[in-house]
Amino acid sequence: MENGKSSRNGEDEQEEEEEAKMEKFFALIRSFRETRNYRRKELMNDSQVMNNKKKMKRVGGDHSSWVPKFEWEDFTKEVEFVRPPLIFPSPCNNKEKDKEDREDSGLDLKLTL
Repeated sequence: MENGKSSRNGEDEQEEEEEAKMEKFFALIRSFRETRNYRRKELMNDSQVMNNKKKMKRVGGDHSSWVPKFEWEDFTKEVEFVRPPLIFPSPCNNKEKDKEDREDSGLDLKLTL
């Protein structure tokens, strides 16, 4: 009989632990939802304030926008570089040099059928 009681006590403890974990989980979810909703309301209030400021600017009539204007001289000026251009090395596919290297090795490595 003691074995039956001890196994039930173990099961009860496990169930209590699981219930505590579930309660903690749901409390986290509730907290997350509350925080999310609070932040949404905060952002909506901020956006309404910004919209009101924009409307006030429009009503004031002080609406100027910058439009770029190019002149022909902008495109005819000679470009001056700060640094000299990079000098690139000569290409690595020099066939004459490859032929000399093959002749120097003394071995014919060509595969023929």
